[in-house]
Amino acid sequence: MVFLSQGYMLRVVMVTGLAVAGLLVYYIIYYLISPLKDIPGPFLAKFTDFWRVYDYYHLISPETQKKLHAKHGVAVRLGPSMVALNDPNLIPIIYNARGTFCKSDFYSASDALVHGNKIEHIFSTRNNQFHSEQLAPIQKYYSIQGVLAYENLIDRAMLLLCEQLETRFINSTNAGKICDIADWISYFAWDLLGEITWSSEMGFMKTGSDVKNMIYIGELSMMYLGLIGQIPWLVKLLSMNPYRPKTIDAFDHVIHFSFARLMERLSTLKLPPSPNAEDPEKGGLSVKRDYVASFLEAKQIYPDVVTNENIAMYILTNISAGADPTATVQKAIIYHLLRNPCVLDKLRAELDAANLSFPASYAETRNSSKLPYLEVVIKEGLRIHPTVGLCLERVVPEPGFTLPDGRFIPAGKLVGLNPSVVTRDRNVYGPDADLFRPERWLERYGENTEAYVERLRRMDEVNTFVWGGGNRTCLGRLLATTSLYKVTAMFFSRYDVSLEDPTKEWALRRHWMVYNDKIKVKIARRNVPGKG
Repeated sequence: MVFLSQGYMLRVVMVTGLAVAGLLVYYIIYYLISPLKDIPGPFLAKFTDFWRVYDYYHLISPETQKKLHAKHGVAVRLGPSMVALNDPNLIPIIYNARGTFCKSDFYSASDALVHGNKIEHIFSTRNNQFHSEQLAPIQKYYSIQGVLAYENLIDRAMLLLCEQLETRFINSTNAGKICDIADWISYFAWDLLGEITWSSEMGFMKTGSDVKNMIYIGELSMMYLGLIGQIPWLVKLLSMNPYRPKTIDAFDHVIHFSFARLMERLSTLKLPPSPNAEDPEKGGLSVKRDYVASFLEAKQIYPDVVTNENIAMYILTNISAGADPTATVQKAIIYHLLRNPCVLDKLRAELDAANLSFPASYAETRNSSKLPYLEVVIKEGLRIHPTVGLCLERVVPEPGFTLPDGRFIPAGKLVGLNPSVVTRDRNVYGPDADLFRPERWLERYGENTEAYVERLRRMDEVNTFVWGGGNRTCLGRLLATTSLYKVTAMFFSRYDVSLEDPTKEWALRRHWMVYNDKIKVKIARRNVPGKG
């Protein structure tokens, strides 16, 4: 028995050794014949996507990619088939309006799983035709005219934010109480999306809490989906497994909530109250149509495309893909203004001179002749803190893609640019691109007008990439931008705000999205002559 046991163990060792040797031979041959072998990058990334998993898991992907590009240049190999690029000139080529570079299987992790069935939606789909078909019925509701149809609902959420901040941190015995404004901006963003989607906030601001842990689960889910998206074959194994834990998938979590809101609306068999109805209990703001009403309208116009299931997916995309991006940029604007008192003083002086209404209308905040500095503050906030921390992966189409330096990337390989990398490009934004400095968007002393216009055009062109590009540009970008202008103007014209401890930095978590929190502030009403 001893000899049999030793013989058995010997065979196991031999088989294992042969397997390992075979695997090593496979990787060596794969490396030698790979068309990407001349593109530099981390050693392990040439052989396995698990290097990407390791880097992502440690929440350092944006910083890692910046360092790799600084060392290796425009093209860096992040995986056996994945090449990260950082040349802004490639943005209109890879992210073009025709969508010839399709989304990669990274996005399959975000497909919803409903009753065991995999469902692509307007964000996750890799199919351009499906995307166009789903986008056409609702695109007009996300134009600036479409968004402003819901401005009264944005105002309602803003008034509730002010009410809660003043009750909890400013008025009476609560005066001087420390406020974590990052939490409250998240509560506002989620309630805002509830207001404009189905004319009702979700209770985040009224309770001052993360209702049913939706914000926490949303972030946890985005982190998880970004993780398994690094190795697409894991998606089927984990994300699409109908027996997997249900607490991970953000879309699964929100989709039931979305269906419930839709069913509530359908059960009434009517649209919300008349746009002309007045509600004195809500500040005299007229109640207008919301996104659910608009989606139901789209169903009437496009009955062959828009079903109740499609509407539910529209709703959940509004909430799950709209709240956090808006919140993270708004927090960044607030944080960087508080860290740069001279910039804040200049903005406040401009806001005071504009004599804005409360809450300020979008038209007022976009008056570039009265509020030019507000505009550049918003642009700089978007630039310094894009919401995305990963490359926006695309599949190289036939017949392949030649880089400006002549290197060739075959069809089927993956390429992408990272908004958190390109918005720090010093050739575009200047040598101080890592600093928050809104003045970079203004005409320099001694700069001729023609040079300034060209420099501004270049910066604007790259800055739009924070919302993606081409046919897959973020659908809700104008909604988010509207909120950023209105809230920033309202917040800093109405309140005196300062960091509790200026020596403490905020907390950042860099995964699929770059989340930010822990911005503790002291807040008080401003005493501005002529203002109520």
